[in-house]
Amino acid sequence: MHVLPVHRCESVRLVPDARRVITKPFFPGDVVFADGSSRMQVVLGRILAIAEPEVARTLQDARESFGDRHRDLDSILDRAFAAVVDRLGPVGGGLTTDRRRLIGAYFTHEYSVEAAALGNPSIVAAPDQSGLAAGEIRFVMSLRAIGEGHISSIEFRTGVIGADRSIVVDPPSRYAVTGDREAHGFDKAFFATKLDDLGVLNDVEERVLRRLEDLFTMPELEEVIRDIAANDDSARSISGETIRLLHWLASSNYRVSFRSSIDISERVLFPSGPTESHGMEDARFVRFVDDDGAVTYYATYTAFDGHQILPQLLETADFVSFRVTTMSGHAAHNKGIALFPRKINGRFVALGRYDNVNNFVMSSSDVRVWNNPQVIQEPRRPWELMQLGNCGSPMETEAGWLVITHGVGPFRRYSLGAVLLDRDDPTRVLGHLEDPLLSPTEDEREGYVPNVVYSCGSMIHAGSLVVPYGFADVGARVATVPIDELLNRLTGAR
Repeated sequence: MHVLPVHRCESVRLVPDARRVITKPFFPGDVVFADGSSRMQVVLGRILAIAEPEVARTLQDARESFGDRHRDLDSILDRAFAAVVDRLGPVGGGLTTDRRRLIGAYFTHEYSVEAAALGNPSIVAAPDQSGLAAGEIRFVMSLRAIGEGHISSIEFRTGVIGADRSIVVDPPSRYAVTGDREAHGFDKAFFATKLDDLGVLNDVEERVLRRLEDLFTMPELEEVIRDIAANDDSARSISGETIRLLHWLASSNYRVSFRSSIDISERVLFPSGPTESHGMEDARFVRFVDDDGAVTYYATYTAFDGHQILPQLLETADFVSFRVTTMSGHAAHNKGIALFPRKINGRFVALGRYDNVNNFVMSSSDVRVWNNPQVIQEPRRPWELMQLGNCGSPMETEAGWLVITHGVGPFRRYSLGAVLLDRDDPTRVLGHLEDPLLSPTEDEREGYVPNVVYSCGSMIHAGSLVVPYGFADVGARVATVPIDELLNRLTGAR
């Protein structure tokens, strides 16, 4: 059979850059000394004992060493000081600005977000399409960045696909920053659904929820917990586990925002909630158009806390402010949920890998609650016999929904494939590729995880399927395929 023409764009090869660093709070371990003091208190005492001239010299040395690695070093130091000032007591209010910032410097460390790997990209049309030539489209590409301890975060790049199918990725900023968490309200009905889904909704938790408004804040949750623990005789023994679960769920649903003035390549979504403490993996972004024409960018990703994985949902309109929520329902398990880019018959639709082996389709009236998955594809071909999965959200064509898949074969080699689903009933498979669309080449095999190519989302433009993909958990590349030839192969047309 004629081999489908796949063009690898030699000009696009993204690899990790250890110089891209963010700052994180550094709190020494809670060692308690014989006199009852903690290690942090001892370090603070040492800094307070430094003479003022030495404070200025030490701070200046830190500025010279780290100032050009961060956009606004003083703000970073001020925030770090604010995180420890309560340990200083009354003396904290009378310190000079230099000493406050030096304290901040001692309790800050750098983290290289992509020191180990950069890959598993997805691609969507950017919100801003101004200033382009005819036939061009600007894109936003998400990437999974992996740093020390195998902690994954989400980064972004931008670029342009030309009318001639050329692909240019903009050089990233030399800076990297994390966003600011914002206070926001929680949905009581969703809390109840998620706790029930996890099998942990007990009588005390129901009592807490009954005392809350339909939309509540973290301080209101804390107040109700304290009141029930103190005054409700039947719940005086409110357990630490119950409190932990309520805090865990609240902390896992949050908002984070960035300054709109900084380049999108600087913005790093770094793990911020307890469900994702060890990583935010494999974000599958989709440009979702609702029935009223409103556009929202959703991304499903895998949250990993070091022991278990949970699917979570990102939501943004501008890649500046993001809402993060957990997903619930008995089908919201395992990796690889991917949303369709519009509703079908008035309902949200998604792909999933509910059983960690096969491809499923599911629908819902709520983008965060998923049940009743229906299997649409099982491993049948040698290159996918171990397991299947999707490689991002489906793309709508006149022939049907085009889905890029991945399959795992001998030696756990990952290859990409494709299936075509019916536009009105995506549980109907219209066609599939017998052979891989893309497999690792010799120069893509070696790396952190050998013999793997993997994508989290593609797009169609100028007659081409544009597939960004990670290779060997080292870097990322982009390939293009003539869309007509691919669809002809999937439909059996000649």
